[in-house]
Amino acid sequence: MSNGESAWPSIPTATYRVQFNRAFTFKRATQLVPYLHELGITDLYCSPYFTAVPGSMHGYDVVDPTSLNPELGSTEDYQELVGTLRRHAMGQLLDVVANHMGITRAINGWWRDVLENGPSSPYAAFFDIDWDPVKSELRDKVLLPILGDHYGVVLENQELQLAYERGRFTVRYYDHSLPVAPKSSMLILAHRLDALVSEAGATSPHVMELQSIITALRNLPSRQERRPELVEERYREKEIIRARLSALYEGSAVIRQHLDENVRLINGSVADPKSFDLLDQILNDQAYRLAYWRVAAEEINYRRFFDINELAAIRMENPLVFEETHALLFRLLREGAVTGLRIDHVDGLYDPADYLQKLQAWARAELPGAVPGSDRPLYVVVEKILGVSEELPANWSVYGTTGYEFLALVNTLFVDPANARAFDSIYAHAVKDGESFDELSYQCKQLIMESSMASELNVLGHQLDRLSERDRRCRDFTLNSLTQAIREIIACFPVYRTYITAEEHGVLDRDRVFIWQAVALAKRRNPTVSRLVFDFVRDLLLRSGDSSELDREERLRFVMKFQQTTSPVTAKGVEDTAFYRYHRFVSLNEVGSDPHLFGTAPALVHQQLKVRQERWPMALSTSSTHDTKRSEDVRARLNALSELPKQWKERVTRWRKLNRKWKTVVDEEPVPGPPEEYLLYQILVGVWPLASMSAEEYEQFVGRIQAYMIKAVKEAKQHTSWVSSNREYEEAVSRFVASILDRSEANPFVADFLPFHSRVGQYGLYNSLAQLVIKLAAPGVPDFYQGTELWDFSLVDPDNRRPVDFQARAAMLADLRKAAADQDGRPALVRALLDARADGRIKLFVTSEGLRFRRAHQELFRHGRYAPLEGTGERAAHVFAFARSHADRSVVAAVPRLLTQVIPDAQTPPLDEAVWGKTWIVLPHVGEGRRFRNVFSGATLSTVLTEGRPGLPVGQMFADLPVALLVEEA
Repeated sequence: MSNGESAWPSIPTATYRVQFNRAFTFKRATQLVPYLHELGITDLYCSPYFTAVPGSMHGYDVVDPTSLNPELGSTEDYQELVGTLRRHAMGQLLDVVANHMGITRAINGWWRDVLENGPSSPYAAFFDIDWDPVKSELRDKVLLPILGDHYGVVLENQELQLAYERGRFTVRYYDHSLPVAPKSSMLILAHRLDALVSEAGATSPHVMELQSIITALRNLPSRQERRPELVEERYREKEIIRARLSALYEGSAVIRQHLDENVRLINGSVADPKSFDLLDQILNDQAYRLAYWRVAAEEINYRRFFDINELAAIRMENPLVFEETHALLFRLLREGAVTGLRIDHVDGLYDPADYLQKLQAWARAELPGAVPGSDRPLYVVVEKILGVSEELPANWSVYGTTGYEFLALVNTLFVDPANARAFDSIYAHAVKDGESFDELSYQCKQLIMESSMASELNVLGHQLDRLSERDRRCRDFTLNSLTQAIREIIACFPVYRTYITAEEHGVLDRDRVFIWQAVALAKRRNPTVSRLVFDFVRDLLLRSGDSSELDREERLRFVMKFQQTTSPVTAKGVEDTAFYRYHRFVSLNEVGSDPHLFGTAPALVHQQLKVRQERWPMALSTSSTHDTKRSEDVRARLNALSELPKQWKERVTRWRKLNRKWKTVVDEEPVPGPPEEYLLYQILVGVWPLASMSAEEYEQFVGRIQAYMIKAVKEAKQHTSWVSSNREYEEAVSRFVASILDRSEANPFVADFLPFHSRVGQYGLYNSLAQLVIKLAAPGVPDFYQGTELWDFSLVDPDNRRPVDFQARAAMLADLRKAAADQDGRPALVRALLDARADGRIKLFVTSEGLRFRRAHQELFRHGRYAPLEGTGERAAHVFAFARSHADRSVVAAVPRLLTQVIPDAQTPPLDEAVWGKTWIVLPHVGEGRRFRNVFSGATLSTVLTEGRPGLPVGQMFADLPVALLVEEA
């Protein structure tokens, strides 16, 4: 469904994610649509494309949600994209940034108005700003941590420059342009006024006009005014004043010379520190306070997206904000240009459930063709990281998540749990023991709270202190003990956040459990801290006990602020810090994954997929995204290592000895350290290309590895960081990478690495195809990240956002479609593709055939029952299979797993009966002699009885291709 006249909700059958930027525009996307349609995609899944910071490569720094990003093309270009999607009966899933806006360089009009007018700005309530912060000097001001050095140094270095621009003054700091408040302009206009009067004469009409403008500015209502009539007067009069000043400046050479000279003098002289006094006074008179960027962590008074100063959180709970920020989005939905939404960082919202309900309420009222009374007329999925055993809140009006829990589940199916202890031992030996992941996560969350999010913790501590003062049983709790209790509880929090609201029954059972767990663990970790302090915080979070209306409001403010803090602390502490310190097996260090979980039993995977069909059958099923730490094919290859602990240990031991000579001593320690070196070897196994590389390609590859390792050590925040870069350490890491990969002469490491990688890489391809078929057939909507229809060995961004050669992919697909048209020749085709599997066409073929089949049988995959299928025989543990059935149609998906124990040489396909022997997939509800056709190869199989039960022989299923999608023939 793809237009406003179609029935809503418009449910995708398969989505394809593209990243818009100045290199990938609306026109480029339009050219891509026919290829995606031929591939079997039903919905184009778009990164944010509202106006963002100029040059943005991702679109999440939106500065104007009411307009399309001009860097991506014109309105006509966009309409052509929409029209092309409609002609191909395709929909559009749009990524919506609901939590924050980009504010860098003050080019965001709403933010700029706040900087000029402070609390009196109509947009002051749009942003989550604390106008009465703990630091009294910031009352009614916004801290702007944009300076590269301390304020006084920057000022006296003449880096802050006053400028006149068409009736108004601004302060420039490199590419920043900051407004000067109207009343502050008096200090500029009146400077040396006596000299001007003396020179031009008191009766000069131009001088009198300037004096009149100064008087008008003096009488302007202050920016602290909140009364609507005075705010309206302020806005009206300041624009009139600016028009008068502009006319005066343009019409009088005397005034123009006076103001230009004033600006020059106010900008000071480096040789005379006192010459900056007036500029300092002007800056101190603003609704913002310029500061060194390093002070942001402790003193910043606006909520950010995580710890990014350039992204300011907005108050989406404010009805006006909701209306203004969604005006264009709602128009696109009404027109049918957009047919579904992906909500970015839903945990950052004040009340996610309320926001999602508002979206659906609007859709019920406004979408043409929406089913009356439908609780979810709009297809909405949320970017939400679920913890172990965590479910989406039942009151969320969504179709599910973007699929990280699916990614984690399927990924661990291909990790051998029998070798968990072996890898624990290898890792402990390689890194000299090391701490557990739980301990690292705790420490890293503490680090984030002490450093980049100290301000948020200070605010929570002071809120809690005020609440404790009102309770005679708690008033003796000190500010330090209360702040420590909050910090400890957050560090022990088992999930990203809770969703407590102001409603009478606003505490969900799931949230009650999570809070009790966090507090209990915090108590155990802190036996010297009074348990009463922790109990006090717990009761506040659970809204327990009697309280006045005033107390209830303040308690709720604390709870909501607390909830909006736990999520970024967890994301930055675990995903962006602990994941870069703990390297036992990095395939598991993935967004939404739990590194503890070394493999998942097939029975549990079946159970979870069955639950997925029952509860969230239309959630996205992803395997790679723009945010994943490693692509699906990298993880699939690394998972093969989990089956080879002995060989891996031998190789790592050998490589460490071979490469010891390339280390550099920094601060009396060899660099890289053991954890970083162990990470590097895993990364090389995961990303080394299948094909041989030219000199230029090899140089680029080495550069990619160097860039990744620098990012990894910065994210780990142990020896260097983004905030405080240790160049000597980083250069030592980079040199090490270049040295061990140098192939200008004989290199024993590379010579030993390549044969091992070649073997592991081949097993990885089988794993990749297997997880692909599960994604195609399992409950959920298969989601593909740009370019991953071929082998993709990418790392975390920016590596995974490199340009994609769609032209080559389209040409490949056209050739494959032509070859596949010959049904009799299909077995030979798939065998040939498997033989040449390094070129990636086999993955493209499986993707296309599976998607096209799914599109032709939408009801089967959308509503079909999920049934685990049992394997029997000598290699049954190495097959994972399930059936989907709906009405009179059924399909069987079967894939191999843990293949090193099945085929010692992965170079030699196929996986026929000589490999599998007497291994069967049991089909309990199908009779003997029923025929199944393989969607990929076109080959047909018949069920036979084995041990009295009907089934299909695995060796026949995988005879041509090591994965199968079998449709029962009538």
